[in-house]
Parts: sequence; C-alpha cells; structure tokens
Amino acid sequence: MDTAIQQKVDTWLQGNFDAATKDEIRKLQASNSGDLADSFYRNLEFGTGGLRGIMGVGTNRMNKYTVGMATQGYANYLKESFPGEEVRVAIAHDSRNNSRFFAETVANVFAANGLKVFLFESLRPTPELSFAIRHLKCKGGVVCTASHNPKEYNGYKAYWVDGGQLVPPHDKNVIKEVEKIASVDDVKWSGGENNITLIGKELDEAYTEMVKGLSVYPEVIAKQHDLKIVYTPIHGTGIKLVPAVLKAFGFTNVNIVDEQAEPDGNFPTVVYPNPEEKETMSIGLQKAKELDADILLGTDPDADRVGIGVKDNNGNWVLMNGNQTAVLAFNYVLEARKTKGIAQPNDMIITTIVTTGMADGLAKGNNVACYRVLTGFKWIAEMIRLKEGKENYVIGGEESFGLMIGDKIRDKDAVSAVALLCEMAAYEKEKGRTLFQKLVDLYVQYGFYKEDLISITKKGMDGQQQIAAMMESYRANPPKVINGSDVVELLDYELQKGTNLQTGKEWKIDLPKSNVLQFITADGSIISARPSGTEPKIKFYFSVKEELANAADFDKVNKQLDDKIKAIIGDMKLA
Repeated sequence: MDTAIQQKVDTWLQGNFDAATKDEIRKLQASNSGDLADSFYRNLEFGTGGLRGIMGVGTNRMNKYTVGMATQGYANYLKESFPGEEVRVAIAHDSRNNSRFFAETVANVFAANGLKVFLFESLRPTPELSFAIRHLKCKGGVVCTASHNPKEYNGYKAYWVDGGQLVPPHDKNVIKEVEKIASVDDVKWSGGENNITLIGKELDEAYTEMVKGLSVYPEVIAKQHDLKIVYTPIHGTGIKLVPAVLKAFGFTNVNIVDEQAEPDGNFPTVVYPNPEEKETMSIGLQKAKELDADILLGTDPDADRVGIGVKDNNGNWVLMNGNQTAVLAFNYVLEARKTKGIAQPNDMIITTIVTTGMADGLAKGNNVACYRVLTGFKWIAEMIRLKEGKENYVIGGEESFGLMIGDKIRDKDAVSAVALLCEMAAYEKEKGRTLFQKLVDLYVQYGFYKEDLISITKKGMDGQQQIAAMMESYRANPPKVINGSDVVELLDYELQKGTNLQTGKEWKIDLPKSNVLQFITADGSIISARPSGTEPKIKFYFSVKEELANAADFDKVNKQLDDKIKAIIGDMKLA
C-alpha cells in the first residue's frame, strides 16, 4: 500500500477513534479488497457546497469524524465572521441512513463551540432548513443529505445567513478553516448540550403559511379542489410537508404512493431515489394510470427536486423533464402576475447557463429580465441578494428538476413546487386543457426547444483524473464541427472567456470561474460539458431548437429534435 495511505490508516488505528471504527478498519485490512485504500487515499473534500461521499470509515468517507472536523472548521469561521454576536445555526436532515446521527454530531460540535443551535426534532425537507435560517435569524446552517444519490451516500450542505448555500468568499474561506483542522483532537465534540433547542411543528406551520401565500389562483383551486393528484415522496422527507401543504392549498383528492410513503434510507423500491429517473417514478406512474389521475408528482429524499407526470395529446402518461417543468412554471407565474395586475416593471427571473434557452423567450415575451448564473441554486440565491432592493425576484429554476418560487427561501424547493404545479394543472383543467397541451402551445409561441442530458461515471481513485483529462482535451482541441454544423462559439467558464471560432474575437464572461465548456453551433445547437461537483461523473447537456408551426405538428417535430440530439451524441462519440 502507498506509504501516505498507510500513514493515515495507522493514525486512525492509533488515535482517538472509537473501537467500532478501528474494528472496521481491521476488517478492511483483512479483506485486502482495495476498499481500504479507497477509504483513505485522500481526504473527503469539503467543497464549495460542503461534503458528499460514501459512508464508512476513513478520511475519504462520510463518518462521525469527517463530519465533526468539517463542522469544527465551519464553527470557527462563523465565530470569526460575527465577533461579539450570538451565532445561531439551524440543522436539518433527510431520511438517509445515519442522517440523524450526523445531524446530532453537527449539533453537538456547534453547541460545544458556544453556538446557539436549532435542531429539527426529526427529518425535514432541505427547503425548510433554508426557510428556518431566515425565520430564526440564524447566521448559517447545515442539512445532512446526499440529495438523490444512491443509498450508500450521505452528505453535508452548508448555508449562510441569507438561507442560501455558501458562495464566495465564504465558501473558500470555510474550506480554509476546515483544512486547518488537522486531527480529530482539534474538534470540540461535547459540552454545550444546553445550547441546543429542538424545533419542529412551529416551523412547519410558518413554512406552510409562507407557501400558501404563493398561490395565485385560490379561486380556481376551490372549483377544482378534487383534482386527482398522485404523489410519491420516494421514501424521503416530502411526506412530512407535501400532503399538509396541498391540503392548505385546498386540494382534497391527494393519493399517496403507499409503497414509497415510509421514509427509508435503503430506498427499497428504487435503484436511485431521483425523480429524474423513469424507473424511480414507475410505481407512481402505475398508480396514476390506475386512478386516471390528472397529475403525478415525486420528490427526492430531501424534497428539493420534483418530477411530474402528465398525459400527452394521445392520452399516454409521460414524464416531464426539468426544462419543461421550469418553462411551465415560469410562464404560469409571469402570465398570472400580469392577469392579476401584480406584475412589477422590475420583475426578474433567474436560471442557469445549462437550462433551456426558452426561458429567455418567455422573459422577453413578458417584459421581464432573465439572468443566467452558474449551475446550482446557490448562484440563484446570490443573484437575488445582489439585486435586492433594485429588482423583484419572481421565480427561478434549473434543468435538474429544481424550482424556487418567491424569495422567502434561498434554495430549490420541491414542496412549494408541488403545490404550484398542482395549481397550474387545476388552472388548465378549469379551461378544459392539460399541462401538456399548454406546453405545446408555448412551443408554438416561442419555438420548440428540446434538451437532453447524459452522464458518464468514472469511479475509483483515477475517476477524477479521467474526467479532468476529458475536459482538458475538449479545452485544448475543441471540435470544429458537430453533426455537420460548424462550432461557431466556445464558452469557457473556467477561463471566463468566450471565443468566436470563426473570427477569433474574444470576450470576458462575467461569472465566477466554473469548469464548464459550451459549444454553440451554426444551427443553434448548444452542447455543454460539466464535471459534477458532487459525484464522480461528467455531464453533457444538449439543447436543440426548431420552429413549431402548429400543435398538430408536435409529434413530427419532436422526432426530428430527438434524432438531432442522438446524432450529436453519436458524432461526439459519447454513447
């Protein structure tokens, strides 16, 4: 074994680690499977969003010690940032295995450092944590979750005073403080238990009231209260709030997918607890068909992502992708604000650089500003903060099944999204239509945009290096032609530089650095390459567009766009 890895193993075997941890290390030594090296070959990185990794013993795993050391560094930074002030923090967790244990570990370390801790009494959705930070006037917060990752993962997302995840300079500054924690002996593990307050029902009620205030057409819900809704929390936290919020909105016919209703970190009915996956939504789809429902909705384990299913023009159930859901939600809010007379001249929407270009058309058609930020809702939250007092944030969203409606929270929120999507379905049903028909009408009005995404996973010690090599190859030798169309622009967000590949003209991209490349072709196709910040994978996003003359041509043009994306993927040798 590599000497550096062996030294780390020896430190854990000889240091102040519990007996169970040492026994597990010895088992890994005996098995000689390579798992020991993978558990210790590096320190689990506290990235700009926090921690995420496989649970187990070792420096490269999610466990009591890596979580405690990260929390000690974060506590040090909070105290340094708010000298002489009472530093309050809120802590939540999802349904994953060990999430409660990790949340209590975080609470104990914060409390031992003299911070005032508000710990949710049991599992809660991530968006409620963001809401709680603002509601309780906290300086920061943590939610223990690995979102939609497989069951062996867990994670730790860190938040700032605005209820958004850490952004510059705080993200890098917290990382520096975490890196200073050289040993578990540097962590204050206990001694401040009196600083911990359990929270629950009162926050649930305040959050529910906030979400209820997002309703635009309560009078329509009153008429369509028996809209047939099927909902699955996919063994996660959504069960805590989604049914209650739908009831508060006035919906009376909500059907829970029983097989996936119980919170369970083993996610027994799915491979990936991610509503982006058709397999994950299959049980819900079956129930929706059996009940002849109006809409199907599913939320991931920490209830920040939402997937929806509706009937298409032929009566077949289809799952919307995140771009389609965002388009429907953006349009609904913007049109409703105009109709209700509450639109403001400084209204704005926010989306990301890899989300559908249709958002820009919707914004222009409704005379509102549309801002594009880097991938991740922390950047949407940061843009809201920068524009506060000057422009009025209405709604934001991204392609990865996320929406954030209103500015009372600062992270993606599937709970409020479920409620609004059901209201949208009720609104269309009142007019004798479906959400799918509305989407097609928007395609006729603004152009038929179609997007797809593929992820390539590279596991193990050399996975990150392989991904880095792929990006460097694209950066150094960008394709000149993709699927027969010249690549006319290269946008390099890491170098913060755009280049017209035909004229050589360059310009600065005014966004923080991010390892993303975008190739824009002469026919308007956009291909984006982006390594994941939380998983050992690289994602490729594809966006194509055609005009849709009328709704009757939908199937024909849809196939043309599908074929175009397949051709691009084939030409780039990605499948």
